[in-house]
Amino acid sequence: MMNEMKCMRCPRDCKVNRAQSQAGACGVTGNSIYVARAALHMWEEPCISGNTGSGTVFFSGCPLRCIYCQNYNIAHAKLGKPISVSRLSEIMLELQEKEANNINLVTPTHYTPEIIEAIALARSKGLKLPIVYNCSGYESVDTLKSLDGIVDIYLTDFKYMDVSLAKKYSNAPDYPEVAKLALAEMVRQVRLHAVDKRVTEDDDTNRDFAEKSTCAVFDEKGIMQKGIIVRHLLLPNQLNNAKSVVKYVYETYGDDVYLSLMNQYTPLPQVADIEELNRRVTEEEYDALVDYAISLGVSNGFIQEGETAQESFIPDFDCEGV
Repeated sequence: MMNEMKCMRCPRDCKVNRAQSQAGACGVTGNSIYVARAALHMWEEPCISGNTGSGTVFFSGCPLRCIYCQNYNIAHAKLGKPISVSRLSEIMLELQEKEANNINLVTPTHYTPEIIEAIALARSKGLKLPIVYNCSGYESVDTLKSLDGIVDIYLTDFKYMDVSLAKKYSNAPDYPEVAKLALAEMVRQVRLHAVDKRVTEDDDTNRDFAEKSTCAVFDEKGIMQKGIIVRHLLLPNQLNNAKSVVKYVYETYGDDVYLSLMNQYTPLPQVADIEELNRRVTEEEYDALVDYAISLGVSNGFIQEGETAQESFIPDFDCEGV
């Protein structure tokens, strides 16, 4: 549980004592872990959700808190039930019993020590699923290092290469540089441990992926066991920023990481007065981003097709499974 006097778990480095009811940049106070939902989730990338779903745990609070956040109420810690480390470990085992493909920890940064403790407890009681760290990309390298050998898959955002946008939308002008360092640490870890995990027998799936990536490992059903997926949510009017993100990630890591380009941005009530954000992404904007990624040579990736831009990917944060 939380025992540090000054919290430095995220790049905000706010140094508050949450145990004494001081709210951190994440909006969370106290020793409890706040969770808004724990259930099977079908809307992640196919190699994460598969046919049976990802065992997703949505944590309350967020160090970044973008103004357009798609999970606004939980990011601002307005929803969620307080639980213990022991209960979190039980939730992981319950999701495994429901045939989840993995344990998917959404916005986990500000609870990292407690999560590490819960995973160890769950492992001692039979948890065998891969651990997915589903984060904003605005991560402390020191915090990530504490997860070395614990997290199997990093499912991370890379939101901005444009400093002015990072400041305007997330009050984090350091986001591009922080995200670069964080991604480098994620890749270092997964490269190291994927070598140990990759099957050595004549397995067509993993042999094919081994030729393209030093990070990705899949099971016989095509479910990722080790790897890195970098997500970019295309925002309206921000195609140039999106192209810059794709260019940096691909030119730096090539096929070692998967790129997930998303068109599902939904304008929520908090952006009603921000004209540039108060609309969905157009088909032309998204097609231009996908075409650009292809022109660079991106082959390991995911795109959203058809009517996904008109669907809601925001679940009910009703404390199901908590």
